[in-house]
Amino acid sequence: MAQFTQSQVDQLKTSTLEFEIHPIDNSILANLLGTFDSNIRSIENELNIQIKNRGNLFLLEGQKRKLPIGESILLELHSIASKESIDKEKVHLVIKKIMSHQEKSFTSSEEPTYIKTPRREIQTRNPNQLEYIQSIRSHDVTFGIGPAGTGKTYLAVAAAIESLQRQDVKRIILVRPAVEAGENLGFLPGDLSQKVDPYLRPMYDSLYEMLGYEQVSNLIERRTIELAPLAFMRGRSLNESFIILDEAQNTTVEQMKMFLTRMGFGSKSVVNGDITQIDLPSEKKSGLEHALNVVSDIDKIASVHFSHKDVVRHRIVQEIVEAYEKNKDSE
Repeated sequence: MAQFTQSQVDQLKTSTLEFEIHPIDNSILANLLGTFDSNIRSIENELNIQIKNRGNLFLLEGQKRKLPIGESILLELHSIASKESIDKEKVHLVIKKIMSHQEKSFTSSEEPTYIKTPRREIQTRNPNQLEYIQSIRSHDVTFGIGPAGTGKTYLAVAAAIESLQRQDVKRIILVRPAVEAGENLGFLPGDLSQKVDPYLRPMYDSLYEMLGYEQVSNLIERRTIELAPLAFMRGRSLNESFIILDEAQNTTVEQMKMFLTRMGFGSKSVVNGDITQIDLPSEKKSGLEHALNVVSDIDKIASVHFSHKDVVRHRIVQEIVEAYEKNKDSE
């Protein structure tokens, strides 16, 4: 099992940073904060930190490594606010500029960690992936939130295989809600396996890459690996299991509660989703959004937020995700 240095652990802990902005000028401060603090919210969302202020005194809370970045962004924006009006585009550009200078993929004190699977050794590629794996290893439940292509499912499957090999768990259970096609499973042709295969294909692909087709088939036949739609989890109690719920943004509040309460002794759960890609009917609230608000303060539950900068597929995918985010902000 890969070990973290004390420096790496310290960087992932929640810390606070307090500083003052000078000169004190209420009109400049209002320009910096934005309407209803909209500029502050943009920085918070990008860095996954909290920013509070009382006049020119600012308090930042979040991962230690991200707080100096937040401070630099605020100081840069304050300098601009004294000369011109700040809009969303200006905020976005400053965030991107500061982060490109200060947050490299990994610094010398943030070495990547490795996950060993039978067919390959997988390396984390950026700080959020490192935090994600660290959270999975140290928490009972981890939420991975962010766009497609950031490695959420792939790394979760790798961590599950690693846990199975170390005999930390006795089985892996991979779950997805089957709402994307707008069809009930009962109306789809074939047996259960054939009905749910299309929904679970991304998980199969990861398993085949890390274990090989023959071993995956063997483990599924022995029920060491289970792939099932979320609806089939009701009534079960899952002990000594590594459970991954993918596409969790498409669960209802009731389904999410049902899933989170399936965990038995010696089990670990990973819940992945992208809250900007909800396929539920408009009158239904996403169970993922609801759960993030309800259970976030519980010990042994962690959440890791990815952004377009963490996309590890073809470079064009990152640019496409970023373009959609810009368009959403301008609407």
